[in-house]
Amino acid sequence: MTTPEGKDFPLNLKDNSAYHDLGELADAGVGSFKIEGRIKKFDYVFTVVDSWKKQLNRFYTHNTLSTDNRDLYKVFNRDFSNGYLKGDINKQMFIDNPRDHSIKQFSRLHENAGNKKWAQDKIAYYEDKENIIARVKQKIKKLSIAKKPLIISISGKRGTPLSVSVKTPDTSFILLSKTTLVQKNKKTMARCLTRSFLLERLRALNDTAYYIEQLEVENLEPDLFISFKALTAIKKKCLSHLTGSKEIMDPIEVPLLKKASPVKKPPALGVLISSQKDVHLCTGTGATFFFQLPNCVKNEISGLMELFSDTPQLTPWFSSILMGENYGAAVEFLEQVKPSRIVTDNTGIAYEAFKRGIPWIAGPYLNMVNSFGLVCLKERFNCQGSFISNEISKYQIKSIVRPENFNLYYRIYHPILLLSSRQCLFHQVIGCEKKRMDEACIQECHKLSAITNLKKVPLFIEKTKGNYPCIYNNNNFLNTDIVGDVPDIFSRFFIDLREIKTETILKTDKSGIIRLFESFLKGTPDSQNEFQKKLQQIIYPTSNIQYKKGI
Repeated sequence: MTTPEGKDFPLNLKDNSAYHDLGELADAGVGSFKIEGRIKKFDYVFTVVDSWKKQLNRFYTHNTLSTDNRDLYKVFNRDFSNGYLKGDINKQMFIDNPRDHSIKQFSRLHENAGNKKWAQDKIAYYEDKENIIARVKQKIKKLSIAKKPLIISISGKRGTPLSVSVKTPDTSFILLSKTTLVQKNKKTMARCLTRSFLLERLRALNDTAYYIEQLEVENLEPDLFISFKALTAIKKKCLSHLTGSKEIMDPIEVPLLKKASPVKKPPALGVLISSQKDVHLCTGTGATFFFQLPNCVKNEISGLMELFSDTPQLTPWFSSILMGENYGAAVEFLEQVKPSRIVTDNTGIAYEAFKRGIPWIAGPYLNMVNSFGLVCLKERFNCQGSFISNEISKYQIKSIVRPENFNLYYRIYHPILLLSSRQCLFHQVIGCEKKRMDEACIQECHKLSAITNLKKVPLFIEKTKGNYPCIYNNNNFLNTDIVGDVPDIFSRFFIDLREIKTETILKTDKSGIIRLFESFLKGTPDSQNEFQKKLQQIIYPTSNIQYKKGI
């Protein structure tokens, strides 16, 4: 749907490009680059990688950079921008066309050429593009991922080393064990050198560019035994030959995690707010309150320090995007306030809390779904607890092993954040008159708008004071089923009562919402059913489809 600004694709940004900024990035200490290629055609991937390889070689060899990026324009692109790198967040970073922009760029480069010259160059352009496709196809044809066959002959008799002869289509070699073969006995009968036993012990060879096509044991005396250690040494030598003498790493044995004791206390209620006018909700309830700090902390730090000093029952909650001076201000907040605990979606702040001995909780946007990830947070970074991702199903949640003395949390009600952006999303939607974002935009702007996607579903764009623009789903997430589905692992369930506009309607005030959720969590299974129905009647429409389908 066309926006009031007249844009059909208002969120379509130009391709982020650092092609001309390699020198500055190297000076900044950047050691590697991630090149886009997911869901791209083969000629695109080849051309981008090839262009970057040439640029890197030129930089390292001659300390110069090419200014010619015409090859990049010959493959699919939406024009290029380095605005994010330069910190110049402007409206020219958008392009209202989701299709290939290559031909438009060609036209721009040749707009002053004569008609005849323009036509000739256009033909040459398309020929170049077709040549790229043809050349890459030829390179692909020469590649083969087919595995090569191995013929392995194993021989030996009692008192001699085990002999392993390996033949590939290109070469052959023989390996001998360092110890000799012995006759089987009662202890070694289960590990007798049978063909099936040897195939099992050598199966790692199938994980290379080869596969065991034939294993011959006719020249191996029956009922013989050799130690696991000796057989493993032969296998490693064989792998070394086949992989070009690369070091072979032993498989990592993943430890079996021990489940923690069930949570005995009924789960408590946590409430997230972000406005000082909601602080009064803390009184008259057993719920624990958390306060979301803004992205722009530096301009509000004195007021925030006073708030948390006056309201020590509030727990600070740090957002995922904290940059530059705002990150420094967040660290200063930790130093001055010394909170008893924090929630953070920012790993930098998590580390700063860890260094200062401040207990911290991994926020929901760290998206924890893995038992070993939880163990790492607890053992390496003194993390006290973690939110479990809302993207996984109840069956996936049930498979998570909670570490001992570690709390798990889950958001049962909240607006669904789809995107948070440093880019102003109102340039294309409602026609913001500013050409670029500045400090005043972050601190003062509080716009709200909506767009409709191609599936005719409305999405809500919100910009609150001190925060970056965000896009939210039309309906909030509500999942009360999890309380009964996955008992005894969560210490607290959270509801998000920040002022975020969506199509979800609340038919009571925030105090009433808190009382209902508290009654629901404290109730018996029968009363929980009643409160669940009541919650669904006063909070609607909502969605919990992600909880059902998982990832």
